Amino acid sequence: MTPRTDIEAEIRVKAQALGFDAVGFARAELPPSAGARLAELVSAGHHGEMGWMAERMAQRADPRGLWPEVRSVISLGMSYAPEGDALATLGHKTAGNISVYARNRDYHDIIKGKLKHLAQFVLSRAGERTPQVKVFVDTAPVMEKPLAQQAGLGWQGKHTNLVSRKHGSWLFLGEIYTTLDLSPDSSHDDRCGSCRRCIDACPTEAITAPYTLQPTRCISYLTIEHKGPIPEEFREALGNRIYGCDDCLAVCPWNRFAQAGREAKLAARADLEAPALRDLSRLDDAGFRARFAGSPVKRIGRDRFLRNVAIAIGNSGDPALLPEVERLAKDPDAILAEAAAWAAVRLRTMPKLLPGVDEAGVPTLGSANPE
Repeated sequence: MTPRTDIEAEIRVKAQALGFDAVGFARAELPPSAGARLAELVSAGHHGEMGWMAERMAQRADPRGLWPEVRSVISLGMSYAPEGDALATLGHKTAGNISVYARNRDYHDIIKGKLKHLAQFVLSRAGERTPQVKVFVDTAPVMEKPLAQQAGLGWQGKHTNLVSRKHGSWLFLGEIYTTLDLSPDSSHDDRCGSCRRCIDACPTEAITAPYTLQPTRCISYLTIEHKGPIPEEFREALGNRIYGCDDCLAVCPWNRFAQAGREAKLAARADLEAPALRDLSRLDDAGFRARFAGSPVKRIGRDRFLRNVAIAIGNSGDPALLPEVERLAKDPDAILAEAAAWAAVRLRTMPKLLPGVDEAGVPTLGSANPE
């Protein structure tokens, strides 16, 4: 039988060997404020089309509401910090920007497999005890970020995402619920201080106040969760973001301590770092599925994805892409066709951009000076 005081240390070692970069332990309980914040967001209707937020709220607010027997939570984090500048492709007007987390394999599959291995390890080290375990990655009614903060992995920043002193804003989260009574770690203190870079960086002003996000204004919500037409008031702000948005994460000063993630299956694929909008606009359903096989992008489907691509083309200022959106404006999918028609009008009316000159005709930084 493994001594009671050693099992947490063994779990940490095993978790790191499996590829997790952060591990902590928390009691299976949350402060009332966590559930209250969720209830407030839902009652205001800010969850939009994310109906799963409103469902099973009681289970989200209390781990024991989901599983009455749970005693402890093992919180795990895996870094997906990029090699270089996460926002570098925002300057490529004729290329699409895909959120860092979605530039390779679907993290749900990768992390869930590792969690199952770790859960089996926990069971094998329980000795004469006969514990039970359940594993979760993002899709269950689990409040991952508050639990991770209680387990000492980091704190919820002003953008509402978890921030780690070691890994910055780049952590995928997963949990193992167990009936074991494990020694909890100390909850992490908030280290945001007076910084508001994430708030100021948000293109759509979705962070309406420190620690308050209005999801229905968020580009990640609009390009991924939202099924209908993207409201026109946000289309220009999307720029060339065609799946998700990293702006509030990338500007966090704590990222200066982050090393590039070590899981090879999460490292960016070359063809997803700055894919040409022209190529993406020509994808049929089979081509879309083949291009994004194994990627999180695949789950939103070809039509919704090309809706985003069409808007990005409309923001590109490149009249050479006009035939692409004129063709998409005849697509059978009405929402995609409308986005493409909007993009076509925008390309016809926007001034043609010359190299090194912005829309107002002012030379941009780095433009050549003939003198």
